[in-house]
Amino acid sequence: MRIQHRRVSTSAFLAVSLSVAVLILSACGGSTVSDSSTNIPTVSGEKGSKPTIFAPSGKPPTTLITKDIFEGTGTAAVTTSTMTVHYTLMAWSTGKVVDSSWDGGSPATFPLGQVIKGWQEGIPGMKVGGRRLLVIPPDLGYGAAGGGPIGPNETLIFVVDVVGIA
Repeated sequence: MRIQHRRVSTSAFLAVSLSVAVLILSACGGSTVSDSSTNIPTVSGEKGSKPTIFAPSGKPPTTLITKDIFEGTGTAAVTTSTMTVHYTLMAWSTGKVVDSSWDGGSPATFPLGQVIKGWQEGIPGMKVGGRRLLVIPPDLGYGAAGGGPIGPNETLIFVVDVVGIA
């Protein structure tokens, strides 16, 4: 029996290898949102200024979504950090801004472990100067009870700018 050998071109080999690598990496997870997702809010605005949030129509995501708008520098936040941040909060159901530290002019400071679960899971890893979009489902926000201006079972849209981490 004679075995025939075929030559595989280098470009064909690289194309197949690259395709396999992309499939493997995409299965690994990592970020909770992909760039191709169309049902997440968009954010505009310059670094160091109040952001503008554009909420999409339709059903909100049912899992926590995080998307970095600007990367920060320095030490990353952890769940035990005390954060100093500017934030803007929008309610998904109305598309209206409910609260913003930018309106008062001063950032808010608090221990990360003492805020809603969506922040505890979505803020770690941020660095000073970073801006992140968080889309928080009700079970990681204020739940069925709501709270203050937040209605029951509300999906929250936050844009968070880290000013300081201690």
